[in-house]
Amino acid sequence: MPLSETLLASLAEQGWAVCDGLLDSRLPGRLYEQCRQVWEHQGFRPAGVGHGGARAVHTGIRGDSICWLEAETAQFAALDFLMWAEDLRRELNRELYAGLHSSEFHFARYPEGRGYKKHMDQHRGQHSRRITLVLYLNPEWRAADGGELCLYAPEDESREVHRVLPLAGRLVLFRSDLIPHEVLPCARTRWSLTGWFRSDAACGHAHAA
Repeated sequence: MPLSETLLASLAEQGWAVCDGLLDSRLPGRLYEQCRQVWEHQGFRPAGVGHGGARAVHTGIRGDSICWLEAETAQFAALDFLMWAEDLRRELNRELYAGLHSSEFHFARYPEGRGYKKHMDQHRGQHSRRITLVLYLNPEWRAADGGELCLYAPEDESREVHRVLPLAGRLVLFRSDLIPHEVLPCARTRWSLTGWFRSDAACGHAHAA
């Protein structure tokens, strides 16, 4: 999958990039339908903050529920996405020498009124997550619906540098170790697919935030 020079330059130079239309136009809609079906079959669980013994659910900090995509059992749209993401991982390694060896992804559902306070995607003392990926799935989203992703300056996390409206098919990539970010509360249910490209060869989900 040939990535645009603009996207690669943005990710390399400022640590983040936003792109529309990089995936097959039908895939976000198929993922949206699949994750809604998984939700209806009680396949999600409340997301936590922290890791290991310190992991806990605090909906005032992080209000989403998640469902991990497992490569061994993925089907339909999820399998197509994981195959696409593997191509993306190889392309990032080829073009940016990123040292990415594995990945992990989950569906995320934010109910009305919930968000995720400002945070980093690398836990203290754990540096395997290198690049965060977010793909938005809601087929219709207006500015009044909120739920924007706010990216902050690495050198000054009080300074917002970009705000991303979660439009269907919009892809965000950013350095997990560099970019503080938050999800603003949404005015209606917000669906996305989120995950990380990692520098280690294998990973589990027990530690994941």
